Amino acid sequence: MDLIIPDKIHDESRQGEALILEPKGKNNGRKLYIESYGCAMNFSDSEIVASILSDQGFETTGDYNNADVIFINTCSIRENAEQRVRNRLKEFTVAKVKNPGLVVGVLGCMAERLKSKFLEEEKLVDVVVGPDAYRDLPGLIDKVDDGQKAVNVLLSREETYADINPVRLNSNGINAFVSIMRGCDNMCSFCVVPFTRGRERSREPQSIVKECTDLFNQGYREVTLLGQNVDSYKWSSEVGSQESEVRNQKSEVVNFANLLEMVALIHPDLRVRFSTSHPKDITDEVLYTIAKYENICNYIHLPVQSGNSRILELMNRTYDREWYINRVDAIRRIIPGCAISTDVITGFCTETDEEHQDTLSMMDYVQYDFAYMFMYSERPGTLAAKRYADDIPGAVKSSRLKEVVAKQQQYSYQRLQQQLGKVQKVLIEGFSKKSDKDYCGRSDQNAMVVFPVGENYKPGQYVNVLVERTTTATLIGRVIS
Repeated sequence: MDLIIPDKIHDESRQGEALILEPKGKNNGRKLYIESYGCAMNFSDSEIVASILSDQGFETTGDYNNADVIFINTCSIRENAEQRVRNRLKEFTVAKVKNPGLVVGVLGCMAERLKSKFLEEEKLVDVVVGPDAYRDLPGLIDKVDDGQKAVNVLLSREETYADINPVRLNSNGINAFVSIMRGCDNMCSFCVVPFTRGRERSREPQSIVKECTDLFNQGYREVTLLGQNVDSYKWSSEVGSQESEVRNQKSEVVNFANLLEMVALIHPDLRVRFSTSHPKDITDEVLYTIAKYENICNYIHLPVQSGNSRILELMNRTYDREWYINRVDAIRRIIPGCAISTDVITGFCTETDEEHQDTLSMMDYVQYDFAYMFMYSERPGTLAAKRYADDIPGAVKSSRLKEVVAKQQQYSYQRLQQQLGKVQKVLIEGFSKKSDKDYCGRSDQNAMVVFPVGENYKPGQYVNVLVERTTTATLIGRVIS
């Protein structure tokens, strides 16, 4: 798996709390609180969970002290992410003391990976549910109500939750995540996702188009199509036809380029983003589709992980340095001005100083707009943990990470500086974090843009902003006609 939605450097996990929403089914008098950690897929999954339980009469709340059921949707990508979840569970102990009937559950990747250990070691936890078992939550909660612990971490080869209309949590009513596939067939040696989320399966395209269309009709103006590797999206169906008593079968195949076009054609005012791409799978067909439609954003998250071919082979990334550069060159050729972000891991097993320099030189070649950057964290059960010694000292990993971060900060600033004096089409998302006198929104290239509030425009509208100055992470300007 590659990390998803790089909004800022070093943002390794994001925490979400449910908005207060009325249940879709008859109110059962119980309130649900959900927190999500890790990638955007987890946040999308929490919206599916909220929908399933809303049908059962649960009302969502933004305060866990008022909740009857607390779920943490977890991430297992790095040890630090898991430790944050454990610490958060301890904080819920006080709420459990005040309300002995409180149900506390762990969802997602960490739940699948650790399974019964949560019930044995974390006495607070009542429910452990893997990413493919969310439909079973109502029954599992009933089991806890009867005084038992409940676990379902079975993985599925079919589950896509295609028929479930997610409850949008923490929504601004403008941007929404739409899951197009689940699982991962890539076996990157450092990654636990194939073991925690199961095999790759693609969601039926018409259900994706319907969800995106419904979102647009509700006022949303941007969708982000999510998958562990969106470029490997592939859906096929046998379509039967009857001609003169002869039944012919033909296969209808939809790949990611086809799906992108289908969503882009919903409406020109619906912006389309996606994440994450895999360097081995991103095709020129996808790039030409992006170039063809103005509402498909010129922004690609293309994780490199390392700039050295030997390390990439140890990581089982199935491409080398030259292949990655070829894909970057294709992006620059077919989509001039396209922003590129990445993931970088420093200090992978046996990495030498010279191989680390290859990563730095790759950064010089690409000049990424954004990056997620981390020290290697060995995850139990992965191929790397089984095959290789985690032999790079922590101080060396940290030193290399500092070099990578410093270089990326330099290029992020340079890329923003290149926008000075240019006009950006911005989708207004709301007030800026610092002032209610300024609006903020993202450009086509995913850069955050801040500009003064005006009387003639509001969140959900597009405006043209002339960039007049920049900070290290933000474009600042004013709206022009």
